[in-house]
Amino acid sequence: MDNFILPRKQAITVFFAFAFGYFLSCLLRAITATLSPVLTLEFDLMAADLGLLAGGYFLGFASVQIPLGYLLDKFGPKKIVSSFLLIAFIGTVSFALTQSFSGLLVSRILIGVGAGACLMAPLTGYRIWFEENQQQRANSWMLMIASLGFLSSTLPVQLLLPTLGWRWIFGGVAALILISIILMLAFIPKWNHQKDKSLENPLKSGSLADVWKNKFFISVIPMGLFNYGGLMAIQTLWAGPWMIRVAGYTPLESATGLFWINITMLISFFLWGYFLPRITNLGFSALKILTVGLPISFLVMLFIIILGSKAGAFYITLFILSSIFLSVVQPAVGLSFQSNLAGKALTSFNLLIFLGAFIMQWFIGLIIDLVKSFGYTEIIGFKTAFSVFLFLSLTSYIFFLIINKKSYFFKN
Repeated sequence: MDNFILPRKQAITVFFAFAFGYFLSCLLRAITATLSPVLTLEFDLMAADLGLLAGGYFLGFASVQIPLGYLLDKFGPKKIVSSFLLIAFIGTVSFALTQSFSGLLVSRILIGVGAGACLMAPLTGYRIWFEENQQQRANSWMLMIASLGFLSSTLPVQLLLPTLGWRWIFGGVAALILISIILMLAFIPKWNHQKDKSLENPLKSGSLADVWKNKFFISVIPMGLFNYGGLMAIQTLWAGPWMIRVAGYTPLESATGLFWINITMLISFFLWGYFLPRITNLGFSALKILTVGLPISFLVMLFIIILGSKAGAFYITLFILSSIFLSVVQPAVGLSFQSNLAGKALTSFNLLIFLGAFIMQWFIGLIIDLVKSFGYTEIIGFKTAFSVFLFLSLTSYIFFLIINKKSYFFKN
């Protein structure tokens, strides 16, 4: 499919239509953390139940990534994201009305399925509709929208909870999803896949195997699982426990720290997206930026491990901030394939990220418990787990460099 670059005004409208849907998906992803006390009380939930309920979103999300790639490449973002959001709408309404834990879990899985296209659809569309040097900016600003969604799931939801109750909050989100679907249908361009001659011949259209056998894609598999997945695990789960159990924060201080972490990331992704095209215009490719910038995060993590109890919210924020260089990988994956394979490539890498988040969330906790079982303190357990994460991240980075040492990405 040939690129069809949108006029600037239309491109901005398309971005905001996509961004609103992605904002809602991120709000729904994180909202269970804020609602956990009231859900625990009302449904008599155990800790394992809460973990399963939160994980239901990711289960639904991950389950659709591979078929989503085929659907996006064939039918385009407009039809697919609006259809998937309809599933999210059904799941959100069901969550608001359910009277049992099993109903909550099924609804949560449906929400995850429906939200599964909210980032991949725009990235697939940007691959066709935006200039190449604007795609990195759009990707960074979508991550900024994610931070806004995470923020909105905390204090705003907590403030609305006593007045509206959690069921009416979900009802309001469901109404916003319907508005998002209308905006998608009204402003997202049609996918004129008939112009793509390769689609007339299935042998030329490309398959999932073409993605997974691609040299560049192979080089970022460990990075997606461990670097990116570990970053998500720390940002969405382990940053809080580190601040409380290692740095000695109170729960309120930890919550405040998490709030400012997300504020910092929101501002950072905005600035990163603004300046990134200018940086690339100076001759720095996305992969060169990653190669030079990512080691900074390794150094910060090393300092966190060494400092231990002295490494509070500031250092956690610095680590997540220095990991911003990872954001260039996903659009680079899309750009490394022909446009008819972009959806499959992007959703495949997204699957790696979310699978990695699952693995690293569990793995870090497993190491902490294992170290404690040998009689060591919880602080030693956290430092050991973060050290293993650092080792895996550094190994993945070295693997990436070795595979790409002769790649055109690194030529002058």
